[in-house]
Amino acid sequence: MAKSMTGSGSSKHDPTALGRAFKRRLKREEILLGGTAAEYIRPSLAKIYASVGYDFVFIDKEHGFFDGAEMTDFVLSARDNGLPVISKVGELNRPEVARLLEAGVTAIQLPRTESRQDVETLASYMKFPPVGTRAGAPCYGNVDYVWPEDDADWLRKADQSTVIVAHIETVLGYENAEEIITAPHIDMVYVGPYDFSISMGRPGQYDHPDVRKPMEQILRLCLKHKVAFGTTPSGPKAGAEWIRKGCRFFELASEQGLIAEGAAQAIGCYR
Repeated sequence: MAKSMTGSGSSKHDPTALGRAFKRRLKREEILLGGTAAEYIRPSLAKIYASVGYDFVFIDKEHGFFDGAEMTDFVLSARDNGLPVISKVGELNRPEVARLLEAGVTAIQLPRTESRQDVETLASYMKFPPVGTRAGAPCYGNVDYVWPEDDADWLRKADQSTVIVAHIETVLGYENAEEIITAPHIDMVYVGPYDFSISMGRPGQYDHPDVRKPMEQILRLCLKHKVAFGTTPSGPKAGAEWIRKGCRFFELASEQGLIAEGAAQAIGCYR
């Protein structure tokens, strides 16, 4: 994309700071909690999630129905409130990955990650040359609409700020877990317990040994190779056990679930 000559950048502005700070927290092995956005992605939800103390927000763009404008507004609101965004993609698709990054998303999470090649392809779409093949477009939410003064510095820091999340949820992904975890540039591995439990023949039974044991094997591989492991626990007790074993991040309940739970509690007070 050609450089705009209509505006000037600011040397004090660093649009990559949010993503690079998130990666530092991963390296410090902090426990990071994310609120899920599944359907209602108004800017107000980003502000609420930030105000209650979530460390990031996770957008389920594989299953959710979002148009361009509402997605962009939500991501910008999250960024303005210091909340990094992890977004799933529906498929390993270069234009979709590019649009999410240009919107200002920090991390891309690839569902049904099943091979090292999957991760390498995603990395190519997310990193600039010579590491990858991402096209330059520093004029959107990825720079908070302030064109960088130093293009080379921005490209370098932008690569440092983008986060790659492998999403393992199938038997094949489990069988290829170590080659996935050791792929270049990978930052996080998320095991989706619902689809993983289906693949293991125990639908919805997150804590069944047939589900839990292979998940723990993936966790141990992540610890061995110093890659952050995360999941969605069946509840607080299971979450505490995952933390004890070395889990570093959780993608928690969606706004749909929180609304339903809150409404049920409110009605329950009067019944």
